[in-house]
Amino acid sequence: MITFILNNKTIKTPEHSGMTLLDFVRYEQRLTGTKIGCREGDCGACTVLVGTLENDTINYQTITSCISPLGNAHGKHIVTVEGTNLKDKLTAQQEAMKANYATQCGFCTPGFVVSLTGFALSNSEKNYSNALDAIGGNICRCTGYKAIEKAALQVCEQLHFSSEGLSTHQLIENEFIPAYFATITERLKDLEAKDINQPKGKYVSGGTDLYVQQADHLADNSVHLIAEKDYLKGISIENNSCTIGTNSTVSDLWNHNALNAYFPKLKDHLKLVSSEQIRNMASFGGNLVNASPIGDMTIFFLALNSAVTISDENGKERQTALKNFYQAYKTYDLNDGELLKSIHFKLPSKQSFFNFEKVCKRTHLDIASVNSAIHMSVENNIISEAHVSIGGVAAIPKYLHDTSKFLTGKSLTSETILEANTILQNEISPISDVRGTSDYKRLLGRQLFFAHFTELFPKQFTLNDFVQHA
Repeated sequence: MITFILNNKTIKTPEHSGMTLLDFVRYEQRLTGTKIGCREGDCGACTVLVGTLENDTINYQTITSCISPLGNAHGKHIVTVEGTNLKDKLTAQQEAMKANYATQCGFCTPGFVVSLTGFALSNSEKNYSNALDAIGGNICRCTGYKAIEKAALQVCEQLHFSSEGLSTHQLIENEFIPAYFATITERLKDLEAKDINQPKGKYVSGGTDLYVQQADHLADNSVHLIAEKDYLKGISIENNSCTIGTNSTVSDLWNHNALNAYFPKLKDHLKLVSSEQIRNMASFGGNLVNASPIGDMTIFFLALNSAVTISDENGKERQTALKNFYQAYKTYDLNDGELLKSIHFKLPSKQSFFNFEKVCKRTHLDIASVNSAIHMSVENNIISEAHVSIGGVAAIPKYLHDTSKFLTGKSLTSETILEANTILQNEISPISDVRGTSDYKRLLGRQLFFAHFTELFPKQFTLNDFVQHA
């Protein structure tokens, strides 16, 4: 039985683990405030909160329920917009939306309210930038977004009591959440949520790619949910190396203090990856085996010269370099019954530099036309090591073997970079599609490659140094 708390109600259901959480709350529980929009996780109309018990406290995150399997709710607290309501009055978030005229047709409003509630419950600093990040995965098509931004600002101003957030009791006292939230920690502890009996079936973690493509199929057939497998979780740092469990998410990376110290612009890079709801639920393992030629995190990890550990059904493990993992379009080195267990890479040193670039039709919450990353070590103006990756210009996420090899050992000069671009252009083979013509993608590949150097070495290079000679 799938067992969880839905708003203020304990749920025990024999429903299929693979049905979407959205369909369960709307059609089985008749909580129709959670809307059906795109069914791809893009519009945010189906946003709900997921509360996970961790060390006697509950961590709440927003997710898009339209692409989340019901089974992943097991043992959690799920909050829909109905579960945010106070009796006979508006919450602070709802009042902010009303006071700033931030709703018109109202279809998107529940998703915004839930996202702002998640922001209030989060441990993130209560500033305007983080509030906008929280609603970055929610789309409104009729009000004009400025009114919603003003509502978010009003919520921030009302959360001024603490830069890191209020306690549950403070949030209740200040009318951000209803009183029953105070009971949830103990109720989750008492919840008899034993492991679900998992049949053999398609492995599913966060589901953010599979449920876009195969939601109906997964709802009717066996799925093997692995999102809560502890051996696939966690981020550890040891001996100047980082190991990331493949169930970890972009949000786990975002919130990891040590990695933010090693990568000072990490949050700037990760902000280009999808929306907060998707960053909260999509697993790195799923991103890698999706094998999309433009997978943002795949390009990110390729440039770090990462290796992956692969585990089979008997616990036997093997390792392979990520740059050798991809073989052809959507084809990779993974046998039946095998799972990606972890990702490993060396951490940057004082002499090394990392950068990620992405171009798409809109800045955020969009698939890349072309994306690229670079990790290089420079000593005395000599490139001692270089790893360059690029997406959207080949059938696979592309590690640029020849370009990386050429850069290694060369002087860091504009001449070297221009020559490297020539090699890069010979390594890629873009095709024309809805995200641009092949010529446009070649141009983007060139510009993003140059951008790595102007971003990392602004005192040494400008874009004009390259473009006028390219």
